[in-house]
Amino acid sequence: MASLRSAFFMFLFFLSTTGHVLGVILFSPFGSRPVRAIVHSWSRSHRWLLRDILGIRFQWDGAIPDGAYLIAVKHESMVEAIDTLSFADTPVVVMKRELAYSPLFGWVCRRYGVIPVDRSAGAAALREMMAQGKAAIADHRPIVIFPEGTRVPSGQQPELRPGFAGMYRMLGLPVVPVAVDSGRLWQHGFAKPPGVVHFKVGEIIPPGLRRDQVEARVHAAINVLNSRA
Repeated sequence: MASLRSAFFMFLFFLSTTGHVLGVILFSPFGSRPVRAIVHSWSRSHRWLLRDILGIRFQWDGAIPDGAYLIAVKHESMVEAIDTLSFADTPVVVMKRELAYSPLFGWVCRRYGVIPVDRSAGAAALREMMAQGKAAIADHRPIVIFPEGTRVPSGQQPELRPGFAGMYRMLGLPVVPVAVDSGRLWQHGFAKPPGVVHFKVGEIIPPGLRRDQVEARVHAAINVLNSRA
């Protein structure tokens, strides 16, 4: 039964994604407002499908504040990658350059506003990230970053990628760390069981800390759900 629900979920999610991509293409000439509204609708539809088809609900501990923040999110599955568009106010998401420049979908991402990162480009990539991050701040948009750099299996706690500390130092923003345990459900493979994905918003971390200090605090905060018994 779980496999059937999961297949139905993927089918509907594919249809939803296709429809929303076409919507962005159609309304893109009318400016950023309709584009952002369509992208946010796509994120909400994903949440509805999780709830109504797979029986996966969200439970929040804390709330993400409005304003200019660097929102550091644990990354275990596609759940939080898509839902960040709903739980923050029009965020700019830091994502892999390969995804940001993928055919069609990547164009939609760039039209909405993302910060592509090329991990192999070193200092040049960091300078580009800083410029785009400052543009996001000027547009009064928070920035979402997955500080581990990639999706990690449930229970694993890798070190943070250096790009996070670079953005923190150069942009001078406070950090809102967000822990998530979606990997508990995604580790079952294609057939996702029903359950609850927990989000926990950590204490706001002020700007201006040393690299080792901010990395230690963010690492502990985003992994708090993985550390519990």
